[in-house]
Amino acid sequence: MSDTFAPAKLFATMFVFWLLLNGALQLDVIVVGLLVAGGITYFFAGSLSFLSGYRVSVASAKATAGYLAFFFTELVRANLAMAWLVLDPALPMTPAIVKVRTRLQHPVARLLLANSITLTPGTLSVELRGEWIYVHWVVAQTTDPEAATEAIVAGFEKYLEVMYD
Repeated sequence: MSDTFAPAKLFATMFVFWLLLNGALQLDVIVVGLLVAGGITYFFAGSLSFLSGYRVSVASAKATAGYLAFFFTELVRANLAMAWLVLDPALPMTPAIVKVRTRLQHPVARLLLANSITLTPGTLSVELRGEWIYVHWVVAQTTDPEAATEAIVAGFEKYLEVMYD
């Protein structure tokens, strides 16, 4: 899975990130940003592979925006649900480790999926083994792999499939 555009993607990402952090488009900021982004790309292109496999297209840009919107919506929703759970005197928890399946093949896409699950309160990715992710779910609605996959994974996966090879 070699990505011939990975160094260019890394350079562009580092340069844009530099500009965003500086908040200025002055010549000295641009020149230093080009040098820093070039140095990072030259020395670390082989080890900074978070952009490898990312599709550069209008569809993937839309999917990235959709993914971020979905993630932040789920983050807020899950935080509110966990706050309600903790504040309930009965503490109605039904914790379980559930097995969910991912169709994602690219390792970065799988990593993003597992981290998105973990960052969403109430779920924690415990292990990724092949196509299966084992998730600790604080309020398990089901232990059926198909239903758990639909509840936990499907929303993230539909965007990640478009974003990665």
